[in-house]
Amino acid sequence: MAQEPAPEGPPCPSCGTPNRPERKFCRRCATPLTPSATAVRLPWWRRVWPLRRKVRIGSGRLLRRLLTLFVVLGLVLTGFLLLPAGQYVYQDVRDKLGGTAEITPQHVTASASAPGHPATNATDGITNKYWAAPRLGDSLTSTFDTPFRLVGVVVYTGTSTSAEEFHRHARLTRADLLVTTSDGKKHEKKMTLNDKPGEQTIRTGISNVTSVRLTVRAAAGHTTGGPIAVAEVEFFKRT
Repeated sequence: MAQEPAPEGPPCPSCGTPNRPERKFCRRCATPLTPSATAVRLPWWRRVWPLRRKVRIGSGRLLRRLLTLFVVLGLVLTGFLLLPAGQYVYQDVRDKLGGTAEITPQHVTASASAPGHPATNATDGITNKYWAAPRLGDSLTSTFDTPFRLVGVVVYTGTSTSAEEFHRHARLTRADLLVTTSDGKKHEKKMTLNDKPGEQTIRTGISNVTSVRLTVRAAAGHTTGGPIAVAEVEFFKRT
């Protein structure tokens, strides 16, 4: 019996047997001759659980998985906000987006004052009177009956906002702030002030504040040993 001539065509990828071009399976081992289409890679958002599985839109399972995803994200966000770093970021954003209002301390005292220039002059709302600290290391303490969120402190140094009068007397250039909160914790801030008249601000961002102590650390024009002038100290809360 004559042997059937080998057909012309691509060889089988499995056994190497030639096959006719129109065949879809090998005539010897039945291996598919047409390679299967490469699966299309899903976009990243379809590969994230719980969306990585195929779900019919009208089945309701897609909605349940979306809700599950939102719950998981909510729990992660809540956990972040419970951490100290998360609380700091949250409060800082609120400070920047919210409004502010000046708050007046109920009591103001000083460790020492030059005659005629008491501690209350620093919080009377005007800058033509001032508290005079006799020496470096003296402090001014302001206390508040109701705890509040302290977002900033504004200081006016010197005896006047007039440049000529300002430079005639010693004026504050560096101070330490000791902020006490209702839970008894203390927060330290350092202030470096420009030697010029006008307001100068330091951001604080501290919650539940009950008292602030300003301690004089350095002064300009203090070579003669005269008192150091602090015209005004203002406190601002978040509204």
